[in-house]
Amino acid sequence: MASSENVLILDLNSNPEYQSLLKGEPQTCGMRSGRVYLAPGKECGQHSTKAHEELLVFLAGKGELVIAEKDRLKVGVGKVSYIPPHTDHNVKNTGSEPLIYIYCVAPAGKNSDK
Repeated sequence: MASSENVLILDLNSNPEYQSLLKGEPQTCGMRSGRVYLAPGKECGQHSTKAHEELLVFLAGKGELVIAEKDRLKVGVGKVSYIPPHTDHNVKNTGSEPLIYIYCVAPAGKNSDK
C-alpha cells in the first residue's frame, strides 16, 4: 500500500506553452502526462500511441481529434477522449481561442490486481 509520500500534487500553470506534468519512471509506474496549449490554427502533430493508451481531458477551447488522418471527432472544453493502443492521431485547434488539454499516457496491459 502506498503512503502519502508517493502521492503528487501538481500545479497547472496558465502560460501559453507546453507544461510537463508526469515524466514516467521513477516518478510514476510508467504514466506520463502534460498540459498542452494549442493556439488557434495549431496542431500537436500526427503521432501514434504505440503500445500505450492515452486519455485527453479538454480544459478550454474547441478542436478536432483526427484519427488515422481520416476520422474527425469534435473535442473541446468539458470533453474527455480515450485513445487505444496503436492508434495514429492528431489534435487540431479549430477555434478562435486556445485549445488546452491534459494528456495521460500509460503502458497498455492487463491489470494484475483484477
